[in-house]
Amino acid sequence: MRPIGVVKSCFSTRNGTPRQPLLVPLARASLIFDASRVPPASLEGLEEYSHCWIIYVFHLNTDLEKLWKHPARSKFKAKVRVPRLKGRRIGVFATRSPHRPCPIGLTIAKVEAVKGHMVLLSGVDLVDGTPVLDIKPYVPYCDSIPGATVPKWLMGDNSLVVASVNFSTDFFATLSDSWATKGRTSLYASPDDFQKLIKEVLSWDIRSVSQRNYPHDSLTKASKHAELSQDSEEEGSDENERVAASCGDILYHLLLEGLDISYRIDSNGNVFVEKATVPNDTPKE
Repeated sequence: MRPIGVVKSCFSTRNGTPRQPLLVPLARASLIFDASRVPPASLEGLEEYSHCWIIYVFHLNTDLEKLWKHPARSKFKAKVRVPRLKGRRIGVFATRSPHRPCPIGLTIAKVEAVKGHMVLLSGVDLVDGTPVLDIKPYVPYCDSIPGATVPKWLMGDNSLVVASVNFSTDFFATLSDSWATKGRTSLYASPDDFQKLIKEVLSWDIRSVSQRNYPHDSLTKASKHAELSQDSEEEGSDENERVAASCGDILYHLLLEGLDISYRIDSNGNVFVEKATVPNDTPKE
């Protein structure tokens, strides 16, 4: 199969892209179709639907090259780590993990507008540059299933919701400066709108399981040292408290529309957004 279009998304990298659709209503994208394969008339009538399904390729899947090898050499992993289960492994087909034997994704998004060979979307969980294979309208009477059930670990679990999102006093000034020097078009009308997006994205803990459990090598070593300490329980407890407090000293990065948003998160789940800059290259996570 060949892609019929590509996504221009507010999410510049996998890190920070929502794990599920519609979790971040302000997340916007443009689905730009290949005019040589998809004439504009193909999209006539789509604007009458509120949402659409999108079938796409996990093009940034880190296991992608392995999938094309002979099954005996592909080293395909039958189980994957699940963020909501704090890293516990479960069968890949019981998850929506991108690490699949066929790297095909299915998502849903809100249709904001149809303009020529482009569809404007919101509530997306797609990274910039995602190849799209097909789209289909969402039809409630047959796509919505009353009484559908899910495992208990998916029911009412707010473990990935942060306690609060706070901005530094200088943040908006750095965002405004970066916004002015960006030198390209944005999916957002103003820095104010963009800041609202940042708050929505960071209202979820976007860190990986390993980052949440062991945010930094030095902290990991300190934690292990505390666990293996032959000293009294009180001393071990003090060490663990120092490790937890140090979590807020780690600077994380979120890349949105090419802007580097730096933030910290303390052990209580409070996010502190420090500044926005135009990076010379992609920052390390």
